[in-house]
Amino acid sequence: MIRLIAALALVSAPSILAGQTPLPTNGTAVLERMRAAYDGKWYHTLTFAQKTTTFGKDGTKRIQSWRESLRHTAAGTQLRIDVGDPANGNGMLYTADSSWRFAGGKLASHNADGNAFLPMIEGVYVQPVAKTVAELAPTRVDLSKVRAGTWMTKPVWIVGATSASDTTSPQFWVEVDRQVVVRMIVQFSAGGDPYDVHLDDYVKAGGGMLATKITMSVKGTPVQIEDYADWRVDVPIADAVFDITSWVRP
Repeated sequence: MIRLIAALALVSAPSILAGQTPLPTNGTAVLERMRAAYDGKWYHTLTFAQKTTTFGKDGTKRIQSWRESLRHTAAGTQLRIDVGDPANGNGMLYTADSSWRFAGGKLASHNADGNAFLPMIEGVYVQPVAKTVAELAPTRVDLSKVRAGTWMTKPVWIVGATSASDTTSPQFWVEVDRQVVVRMIVQFSAGGDPYDVHLDDYVKAGGGMLATKITMSVKGTPVQIEDYADWRVDVPIADAVFDITSWVRP
């Protein structure tokens, strides 16, 4: 009987392993899998309302209403954020490599620091993988490193780290089944503490997916929580919405 069980185990093991999704060889291969999963299906525009809760170092909580508009064109991904009443002209415009801040409808500052999330939540699905790799370069995620893990009981590919004890290196976690990013560890400023960003409550959005709750923490303490509502995909958005020379909402 023991020999029979052992023989059955040898026969069954390869078939069990064959049913598993192979671990990609590197981060670029992960991005290619994400791109292929939604090829020709992912939305190119997105609008939504956002409840933004921020926490001060003393624990004080502040809640704001933001309105966001995202689009992808041949030039890349752009994200406009209107803080408060859009008619007041306060907000930000982001690309993968730059940002602009506005106050009272006028440009207040411009920095060569982009939005690290844009390549992972939009660009990867609608543009060549090589462009996404280039856009991720400032995050310093080591694309040569990839390991398998679990997140919320589901299998994930973790790019940027090879050890489960590494919780500070820049990295992104991709859920294997749905091919969406569910966690990122990134630094928003040189020498600053890494942010641990969780992307939760995914919903179907057109032919793609949308995380509707984002939690950003530093050293285990939440610093910002975003809750999305009223999302719409592939709706026309006027070019003027992204015009930095006239920021008041058209």
